[in-house]
Amino acid sequence: MREARMDSDDDYTKDGTVDIYKKPANKKKTGTWKACPFILGDEACERLAYYGMATNLVNYVHEQLNLGVAASSKAVNNWTGTCYITPLIGAFLADAYLGRYWTIAGFSFLYIIGMTLLTLSASVSGLKPTCNKDSCYPTSSQKTAFYVSIYLIALGTGGIKPCVSSFGADQFDDNDENEKKKKSSFFNWFYVSINVGALIASSALVYIQSRVGWDWGLGVPAVAMAIALVFFFSGTRLYRLQPPAGSPLTRIFQVFVASIRKSHVKTPHDETLLYETADTESIIVASRKLEHSEEFRFFDKAAVETESDKVNGLVNPWRLCTVTQVEEVKSIIRLLPIWATGIVFSCVYGQMSTMFVNQGNIMDNRMGPHFEIPSACLSLFDTLSVIFWAPIYDLVIVPLARKYTGNERGFTQLQRMGIGLVISVFAMASAAVLETIRLDMVRKNNYYHLKHVPMSIFWQIPQYFLIGCAEVFTFIGQLEFFYDQAPDAMRSLCSALCLTTTALGNYLSSLLVTIVMNVTTRHGKFGWIPDDLNRGHLDYFYWLLAFLSIINFFVYLWISKWYTYKKVTGKS
Repeated sequence: MREARMDSDDDYTKDGTVDIYKKPANKKKTGTWKACPFILGDEACERLAYYGMATNLVNYVHEQLNLGVAASSKAVNNWTGTCYITPLIGAFLADAYLGRYWTIAGFSFLYIIGMTLLTLSASVSGLKPTCNKDSCYPTSSQKTAFYVSIYLIALGTGGIKPCVSSFGADQFDDNDENEKKKKSSFFNWFYVSINVGALIASSALVYIQSRVGWDWGLGVPAVAMAIALVFFFSGTRLYRLQPPAGSPLTRIFQVFVASIRKSHVKTPHDETLLYETADTESIIVASRKLEHSEEFRFFDKAAVETESDKVNGLVNPWRLCTVTQVEEVKSIIRLLPIWATGIVFSCVYGQMSTMFVNQGNIMDNRMGPHFEIPSACLSLFDTLSVIFWAPIYDLVIVPLARKYTGNERGFTQLQRMGIGLVISVFAMASAAVLETIRLDMVRKNNYYHLKHVPMSIFWQIPQYFLIGCAEVFTFIGQLEFFYDQAPDAMRSLCSALCLTTTALGNYLSSLLVTIVMNVTTRHGKFGWIPDDLNRGHLDYFYWLLAFLSIINFFVYLWISKWYTYKKVTGKS
């Protein structure tokens, strides 16, 4: 107690964060880069576990569950999509009731259960399919065990994905200029930690799965997930925790209901007449006040005071909302168009774990006379690209861009994301050109009967490398943008919203494959994506994605031109 009295107000954060004991967070003892190594270590191990399973999953489904190329791609796309939808569940629980720390901890245990069951389904006799040298013959119960395990993992990762990046950013106080500047670097290094885990997964683990066996190949990721949890708990005393602020969905619905109830009420031209608390602090826990904005003025009606708004002297929140609460809703609405443009980019990104792998399966994968590289291992070049470009962006590109733009971050977050969208077009064009050349070689030399076309798999490196470069601009930009532009008490939810673009991108990819196959296989034709890709036109599918990416970019330009950044005031 004596030590606490000696501390001044400047020694504590002003963003509403507390320590694990629910006391105001001391700047000298908690947060910043003191706490971040544990969060980055947790993320690296969790991503190693995830990608150690996901990177080669299309081959596992194709071989062990005996599904065709198109069917296995759709199965993986649907599962990956679910992995990026479930974060909405985890984010809601974190923002409303549990807080980010306890949400990550609880869902991590569920994740480990799913990984353990998946390992057992690939190693225990009776749970794993019976195979011979030609094929595997899974029973319905074996398929059920597999799908239960991977969807348990999808649920587990749903509590971790939307919270870890936001939890890391919570370690930096927005009200402290020195700490605020460091936050942007955190997002870059956070994404590097993701790709360190992915690098090990796409190289060593894919090799183990392909050459040693699926039992070891899936057992190692399960152990990695357990290590991730140890990392996370080890930093507990150093963490800053943002308290849960109650259901964000309730606050959103209150604004909609109050606005509709007052649809006949005239909104005053003077914004100071709208309802807001007199204190510098917002009535929303751990949230700063938001300044009034001119867009979507219909919702301002929810902040217009009338005689019926109070019952026994107390404000009825379903009839009268503060300006900050109204601005929360406006902030979410402004984010939605930017969010939607990320779906096509995520569709392009999703090809790495499906079509790129299938394309590599029929190329020459030999490295010398005795070594063959699994096609899924090529994704390590995407990872290497990210690990290369993220520090370059932070240490070289930002300082150079800052001289010309005058922006502290080099580029605005919207400019950064737009650059990534452009690069993704070139990634798809690169994949399409390679496939066109490969198919031309097949036709000219009548290589239809060959299992591997004599064209090195390493020609795929440019498309992987370009995807990685695009990620550094778009995905990291999205992480930072959605955290910064989210209302303080809705940051997990907005991070989850950002992640759902990956889900919808995978669902879009699955839908496109279904449509393409239905249209192109008419009249007995092989179609663009047959099981034997030598007789298909995967290049047309890649060009389709490139064309969609171009349209998406121009839509993004139009939307971003009209975007208004949020403005905060007061303290939490």
